[in-house]
Amino acid sequence: MNPCRTAFSAAINNGKKMMHSNGNALIRPMLRCAPVALIWDRNAHTQDITKNMQFISNDKTKITTDPKTMKMDKQTSRPTCIMINWLLARQKHVMKYANLYLGRGFDVLSVSCTPWQLMWPMKGSQLVAGDLIKFLAANDNEQPLVIHGFSVGGYIWGEVCAHVIDNKDLYQPVLDRVAAQTWDSAADVTEITIGVPAAVFPKNKIMQKTLKAYMEYHMKTFHAAATVHYIRSSQLFHTNLCHAPALFLLSASDPVGDERSNRAVYDSWLKMGVNCTWQCWDRSPHVQHYTKHREEYEALLTAHLQRNVPHLRAAEHARAAA
Repeated sequence: MNPCRTAFSAAINNGKKMMHSNGNALIRPMLRCAPVALIWDRNAHTQDITKNMQFISNDKTKITTDPKTMKMDKQTSRPTCIMINWLLARQKHVMKYANLYLGRGFDVLSVSCTPWQLMWPMKGSQLVAGDLIKFLAANDNEQPLVIHGFSVGGYIWGEVCAHVIDNKDLYQPVLDRVAAQTWDSAADVTEITIGVPAAVFPKNKIMQKTLKAYMEYHMKTFHAAATVHYIRSSQLFHTNLCHAPALFLLSASDPVGDERSNRAVYDSWLKMGVNCTWQCWDRSPHVQHYTKHREEYEALLTAHLQRNVPHLRAAEHARAAA
């Protein structure tokens, strides 16, 4: 078997592509009207909203989402963190970051994208982004939102911005509710051919090289079906429609969340008047800065949230006055 096809097949399998009974690909993630509730630790309660979105809360009340409107049958009174994960993120690792927000009185909306969905945007990642912005618009609880994106999360957010442009009257108010945004190891279009192989085959350098070769072929051959969408999303991420204060977390040694591409976004946002904080460590692996620099990471995130999220500012003032 051709090794490029082997690598590509593995990427699809890791993407967990669903199939109809007649063998045709089920392109759109299945919406579940009666989500399955899973307990990941003694505090967090996780429920599926779609195949790519999970709602995580300290409140163990079951919720149901209308598959057409994306509206939940019960609305929360807490702010929400939109956590856009890296490729093939394990649930236990997602929960490590979710707990940073659950402990501060947030609910968390965890968003994932598979390698297959990334490689075929029109049938994959754009639908994920569309479900995300539709869900946020349908469930406006008048509480602030924060974004915490990792790696390809920057690309997904660019696709969200594309949906906003197409319907600004409906969706721009959602972005206006965002009080703060954090970008950990954000990867640009130029790093896709590095990041996808590393995510699919984290411990197999030979297969990484093989899949990298296929990704380069894929981006040249399927320019209209894939690459033009990556480029547009990158452009929209650089000119982000969300102007909330931003925290950049990255390292100079990370080839996926490249320092130069992150600096270009940072400079672009500064010119737009976005208040930005920059933290670039000398050495730490892709999306592992929290593991390597735990205390500093938590201090930076805490300060960022306390400066910009109203209920955390109020709590800090109350503690200071006590």
